[in-house]
Amino acid sequence: MVGKIRVLGSGTSQGIPMIACDCDTCLSTDPKDKRFRSSILIELNGKNYVIDAGPDFRTQMLREQVKQLDAILFTHEHKDHVAGLDDVRAFNFFSQKPMDVYCSHNVEIALRREFHYIFDEKEYPGIPKINLHHIENKAFELDGVRIQPIEVLHYKLPVLGFRIGNFAYITDAKTVAAEERAKLKGVDTLIVNALHKFPHISHFNLDEALDFISDIQPKQAYLTHISHLFGRHELILKELPSHVSVLYDGMQLEFTC
Repeated sequence: MVGKIRVLGSGTSQGIPMIACDCDTCLSTDPKDKRFRSSILIELNGKNYVIDAGPDFRTQMLREQVKQLDAILFTHEHKDHVAGLDDVRAFNFFSQKPMDVYCSHNVEIALRREFHYIFDEKEYPGIPKINLHHIENKAFELDGVRIQPIEVLHYKLPVLGFRIGNFAYITDAKTVAAEERAKLKGVDTLIVNALHKFPHISHFNLDEALDFISDIQPKQAYLTHISHLFGRHELILKELPSHVSVLYDGMQLEFTC
């Protein structure tokens, strides 16, 4: 089974351009330097799934002309990954059914806090409708497709990456235990975060991301969750080995499952 990945966003929590910034990256006219908050759309077996729905979710859905969305998988509870949940209302309207949402217990707590009106006993007209599915760090099935979570630490916060077939997606990682790395062995395509070149308390920098890729040994790796401090897309590419590239918004990839 062949799946397609569409990159909805490849930027960090503030996106690129960053508000009020006049650095070379933020002022770049290259479309590949315009980065929404990190998210991908997976098209598989006639179904569409999104990993993370951040503040740019509505714009991302409009840009990619997404007419059908079957589920959202959340990596963790930070606002740049969950803030767009309210906009599932449009999909509710056209599908006439709730949106399936897959998340950890910690994410559920955050959603119940940030989107309390979704969960109120007294239902307000027009609110988003969701079916919440609790997931842990163990494999589960989504429409017959096996999804393998990969737990990483974002400083001290647990974050879930996901492996589907020969593809894996990891964002907001700083530490990945040996047993979690073992779940990634054999992937052909790996997407992993690399914030910028210098050390950061809760994200891989470039050297750490390259070391991680070297350990996992995918056929091809792509960097995401890019900060404006990393520099311009074309300049980053010049510093990377041939089997590593940089995601850009709107990019499309294929994988097998």
